[in-house]
Amino acid sequence: MKILVMSDSHGAARTLRAVLEKHRDADLVIHLGDGEREMAAILRSDPALQEKLYYLKGNCDSGALIFRTELRLPLALPCGHKIFAAHGDAFQVKFSTRRIEHEASECGADIVLYGHTHVGDCRYENGRYIINPGSLGCPRDGKPPSYVLMDVSEQGVLPNRIFL
Repeated sequence: MKILVMSDSHGAARTLRAVLEKHRDADLVIHLGDGEREMAAILRSDPALQEKLYYLKGNCDSGALIFRTELRLPLALPCGHKIFAAHGDAFQVKFSTRRIEHEASECGADIVLYGHTHVGDCRYENGRYIINPGSLGCPRDGKPPSYVLMDVSEQGVLPNRIFL
């Protein structure tokens, strides 16, 4: 299963559209928030995308498009993998990922997705993948805009941070 994960596009509509177009074959698309206006415009022109899209509310989103603030997906991911995703502001991820990791642990998730910091993070600790795709619109880590393409299969989880 191919999962496209992005966050914090903050008005970078062309970039967001290009990433979505490049990865049309993704089985699941997760936007971790702060890109509501551009995502709403894309959904108007491509309503079929909504079938595989999970959009989470970011702290800069107004709420017009919002589906949810957190995502717990024990959905049929290969090998029983479970995802916990949130924008991250409610878990104070700018200071530490401990709170969001604890929440993921409580619901049995082995994949933690978060945004908000605009700084990429892709690591494996304590049996859990902890992933921040960085920002599509305004990265703060001195690197180009980025997103994550994740392959989840019976062999495991392979996250790949892609720079534009």
